[in-house]
Formats: sequence, C-alpha cells, structure tokens
Amino acid sequence: MKKWIVATFATVAVAALGAILPIGHADAHAASPTMIEYGSSNGDVWDLQHRLNKLGYSVKVDGIYGLDTEKSVIHFQKHNNLRIDGIAGPETWNALKKATDKSQTAQTQGQQFSLSAEDKQWLARAVHGEARGESFKGKVAVAAVILNRVESDKFPNTVKGVIMESGAFTAVDDGQIWLEPNDTAYKAVEAAAKGWDPSHGSLYYFNPKTATSDWIWSRPQVTQIGNHIFTK
Repeated sequence: MKKWIVATFATVAVAALGAILPIGHADAHAASPTMIEYGSSNGDVWDLQHRLNKLGYSVKVDGIYGLDTEKSVIHFQKHNNLRIDGIAGPETWNALKKATDKSQTAQTQGQQFSLSAEDKQWLARAVHGEARGESFKGKVAVAAVILNRVESDKFPNTVKGVIMESGAFTAVDDGQIWLEPNDTAYKAVEAAAKGWDPSHGSLYYFNPKTATSDWIWSRPQVTQIGNHIFTK
C-alpha cells in the first residue's frame, strides 16, 4: 500500500528538513557557483538552464553553456536590470535563484512519506551503495527517485520491491547494497521522506560517463547532480 501525505504548507516541509540537516549541508545547498560562462559544461549549467526554463526563457537543458544559453542569460539580465555580459556571475545567480525560489519550493517540497524502520534501512543501503561518493543533495536525489518509483504505477509499490527489482540498481547487481550505510545515508533518506526531491520527480538516473544504454539516453532529462543525470 502506498503511504504518503501531501504537506499543507511548503514551509512545514522546509522547517522539518532544516531540523535534520547539519548546518554545513544547508549552507552548501544555498551556495551558488562563482561564475559560469560560454563554454562551461557541468552540473551548474544544468541548474542554470533548468531555472531559466522555469522563468520562460526557452533553452535546451543539456549541461552545455552554448550560444542559446548565453542569449537567455543576457535576456534575463536585461529584464532584471543586471549587468549585461552573458555571464552567470554571483549577481546574476542570486537574482535567478530569488526569481525561481517560489516555484522551486513548490516542486521540491510537499509530499512526505511515512516509512517503516525497515524501509529506511533499505533506502539507506541503496543510497550508500549507489551514491556514497556524491554530495548530500545527490544522495537525497537517489532516495527521492526510489520513493517516486514506489508512488508510480510502473514499479513495485514497496521500497524493498523497487530496490530489489531485477536490473534496477547497480548496487544490487554488484553486492554493494549489503554494505553498512553510514549516518549521512540515513540523513539523506530522512530528508527525502520529509519531502525534499532534488530530482524534481524523476524516476531514473544514470552516470553519463558509463551509461551505454540507448534507452536511458532517450529519456527526458530533468537535471544533473554530481555524476548523475536524472530523467523521467
């Protein structure tokens, strides 16, 4: 049986999340890149493009800071009385984040999950096995994908069922699922259970450096966090 609660107020989810995250992690989430510009290609560019799209600036979300992205940044700077240089520096980033904060919160906060101790242990094992080298945000995103699958009619409706589904997760295939998860993995699970979804509702993720499946590359890409691209 699927267990979830729709949070009445986004601020409740935010407050609950703040209670379980170390201050250091919260600061890391709020930090912006110093500067990205034409020619940049990294996770920050994915974030930039995603935010621009949310504000109506049509730009391909591919993680590459090309001419289209530069033009969209220039348009955003013009519309917000910023220095017009096509570079996403601290001032542009701050303005962009303020502009997208409201809609971002609506997308990434809201649904909470009631999990048993066994569910949390399975999730922590999956997070530790799949994403222990990723940032805290990246770990939460992996946990969120698993919870999104539990809620989807396309997958088993239990945490263990989703994780242990044949071929679903590398950590199960190579045995890393049985490693003892650390405290950070459990904190990431708690954050996801309380409604934080950095994957924006994704059902899949993959490492672009190692993925060879044409099918996974064909999925609609949502965002990139660390070494993982998250898709619908």
